[in-house]
Amino acid sequence: MRAFATVHEAAAFLAPLRAQGRTVVTTNGCYDILHSGHVRYLCDAAELGDILVVGVNADLTVTKLKGPGRPIRSEVDRLRVVAALAMVDAAFIFPEDDPRAFLEVIRPDVHVKGGDYTGDLIEREVVERHGGRVAIVSYLDGFSTTSFVNKIKS
Repeated sequence: MRAFATVHEAAAFLAPLRAQGRTVVTTNGCYDILHSGHVRYLCDAAELGDILVVGVNADLTVTKLKGPGRPIRSEVDRLRVVAALAMVDAAFIFPEDDPRAFLEVIRPDVHVKGGDYTGDLIEREVVERHGGRVAIVSYLDGFSTTSFVNKIKS
């Protein structure tokens, strides 16, 4: 398991792998309650390169994005679970509301978003400026942490 507290620690881990010519793929998310939608998404992302690096939103950011009562699990717990997945090579916590700051550090060859994202992606400019591309992968309809939380509450 390669779980890092910061993007800079993850970047140091990646440096020798990049020097070997490995393709770096990034993605990001809250991963509050891990489910099969996440697993399929991460598997699809991992197939786009040699190394999958996942940015896990910090607790304060999850609360901003998802509202009161979230996250359900702490950022350290979410980080450890994501980093332990077989298809994930490294994971780190990022405190920003969006991934552009960590993308400036990692400079991935491919940055992945799920099929539920449409239109302009704010991270596209950063990724493409550094020679990478943005890829949209499948979305497993009917699977979201928010829907699971609502089901549990009712």
